[in-house]
Amino acid sequence: MNTSSPRADTRAFDTAQFRQALSQFATGVTVITTRLADGSFRGLTASSFNSVSLDPPLVLWSLGNVANSLPIFSGNSHYVINVLGADQAHLAQRFAKRSENPFGDIEYELSRTGQPILKGVSAWFECHNRSRYPEGDHVIFVGEVEECAVQPQASLIFHGGQFGSTQTR
Repeated sequence: MNTSSPRADTRAFDTAQFRQALSQFATGVTVITTRLADGSFRGLTASSFNSVSLDPPLVLWSLGNVANSLPIFSGNSHYVINVLGADQAHLAQRFAKRSENPFGDIEYELSRTGQPILKGVSAWFECHNRSRYPEGDHVIFVGEVEECAVQPQASLIFHGGQFGSTQTR
């Protein structure tokens, strides 16, 4: 079923105003990780993570159409969404940069399907790469959660172009 509507009327704002307005929405910060066929790992920082459904357990995130890692994440069957803890801004910054091996000296363990799970994260979700939807200048990934874990702690947030944290109850 296609529920798309025609495009909106002419916008009364520019891209800079839109970005500034979006920056007022505080988001959690994640690092999405996966393992390639050759055994190497890839990862990227994303704040576009959200829950979709409890039954079945579905989550989503998005990736830009021009991202070098788009073919990797589109083609792999599984990935892990790592929700960063308040003290892990360095990981967000590290995985936001293009690097041959951002996993170099960081600690991680492997999921049951061999995907890297970063140590010390607030939560992680191992997902089957269920579906992808091109929309605008991004692709929306929907993952079906096969396994997850939580380590209650303050989480890293991003607001107004700055990292911060929130306290757990």
